[in-house]
Amino acid sequence: MARKRFGQHFLHERGVIERIVRLLDPAADDRLVEIGPGEGALTRPLLERVNALSVIEIDRELAAGWRETAAGDPRLNVIEADALSVDYAALAARRGGALRLVGNLPYNISSPLLFALLGGDAPIVDMHFMLQKEVVDRMVAAPGSRDYGRLSVTLAARARAEHLFDVGPGAFRPPPKVMSAVVRITPRSPDFTIDDPARFDRVVTAAFGQRRKTLRNALRGELEAETIAACGIDPAERAERLSAADFAALARAAAERY
Repeated sequence: MARKRFGQHFLHERGVIERIVRLLDPAADDRLVEIGPGEGALTRPLLERVNALSVIEIDRELAAGWRETAAGDPRLNVIEADALSVDYAALAARRGGALRLVGNLPYNISSPLLFALLGGDAPIVDMHFMLQKEVVDRMVAAPGSRDYGRLSVTLAARARAEHLFDVGPGAFRPPPKVMSAVVRITPRSPDFTIDDPARFDRVVTAAFGQRRKTLRNALRGELEAETIAACGIDPAERAERLSAADFAALARAAAERY
């Protein structure tokens, strides 16, 4: 049975599964890692395509079942753990290169896991995740749009996100109360300079902390209005109108104050 405390919704619709595998298009020697294999809807077709597959499962009973499977299939490596606690850099070192991540993520860990993966030092080729559609909409939102916010900016500074397709509740058991979507995330360096990622994130968080506030008020304590204006940005503007490059400029200006 799906366990509510783990946010489990098991994917079962064959058409959706086949589409994910087709878009992922794994090569036999890819260092593939599936987060949350569950009942194996994705795991089994992936094993047909790759020489080795690591799966991360927090549910003790499901992990035990996968260990039984792995006993007869040396291609399968089972990691019983919370995905947030896994050392992906060490896993990449053991696997011998950059990882490709895939999974139907529990909605309650999606944003923390994305921040951890993109802020860590593990080499990652790409990530293909099933997430709540609302989260994917925020990930790919453009400045000025309704969904644009902290997640949009933080992600844009570290990766390229592509909304691939939507998935209805009926594709899962039990069906969630929301729409889902599949997203491809490709880590990459931005086309602007971020000298201090921690300060960049702090400025972004402060700017979006109270969305109705102007930058002059939201960034009080970080930057004076004159300094914001010196970056070519109107202090009376609100955070949702700024690009990730604008926030990088504000972060550099904040660094120069100290």
